[in-house]
Amino acid sequence: MNKDLLISGFSDEISSDFDTQLEVVANLGMRYLSLRGIDGKNIGDFSVAEIKESVQPRLQKAGIGVSSIGSPLGKIFINDEEGFAKQKVMLKELCKISNLLDCKYIRIFSFYIPKGEDADTFREDVISKLKQFAAIAAEYNVILLHENEKDIFGDIARRCNEILKAVDSPNFKAIFDFANFVQCGEDTQACYDLLKDEVIYVHIKDAVSSDKENVVCGTGEGKIPELLSQFIKSGYKGFLTLEPHLVLFDSLKDLELEEAAEIIKDNKGLDGVGAYKLQYEALLDILNKIESGEM
Repeated sequence: MNKDLLISGFSDEISSDFDTQLEVVANLGMRYLSLRGIDGKNIGDFSVAEIKESVQPRLQKAGIGVSSIGSPLGKIFINDEEGFAKQKVMLKELCKISNLLDCKYIRIFSFYIPKGEDADTFREDVISKLKQFAAIAAEYNVILLHENEKDIFGDIARRCNEILKAVDSPNFKAIFDFANFVQCGEDTQACYDLLKDEVIYVHIKDAVSSDKENVVCGTGEGKIPELLSQFIKSGYKGFLTLEPHLVLFDSLKDLELEEAAEIIKDNKGLDGVGAYKLQYEALLDILNKIESGEM
């Protein structure tokens, strides 16, 4: 496989138990994970001291590095000022955790928009708050990665592009999430064309638009094989992070505004381990085909 590509993943989709996560990841031959749910607790609820005491030693023992911190930052409503103040405090702690774990990326979002409201009317407030996040990240030499997520301001490529240009910071860059664009009715090729210069991290998640269901990577409408080929040809170096969303997992309830069962219709006969392995092997197959010139 291309030595410039590193495969990681949201290992809390395997199990809420962190030791199980580490064991499965290591057995698959992976050397990185994205920290989100640890022993049933969200990464945003940990202190530096707790990570140093109970998480870092286990990572080191397993020989597993951290590709990104899968934070819940920006998953509050744009008009929640009290929540925003608390999230700035959380960001400082997560930046310290990132430094401790030798991880330079923290995944964030660009705020939920009140139901029935026009997202574009909140542009200036969104940009102002994201600039405050980016300023904090700069203090710790950490890069915030904006994920294009459903129901937030930056859900479609146009608005993602607007905030990236407006924040205009080396500490604020883009994640490309194929499935989320599909679920927002976007054409992923057009999204790639618009955002490619700002994308420094990729989520491997696929979906179909008919019922917005998540599917195994390469089998949906995300155009993952075609676009990964374009990413690689353009010189992309960095992480491809598995986020299968193929089974209902414990921390999913914290991640979705809508009922999770709407996008994960059934467990397809899989458990968390099986779904993670399936997504990993599907990604390896895609990368092997790209490398051999089949795609």
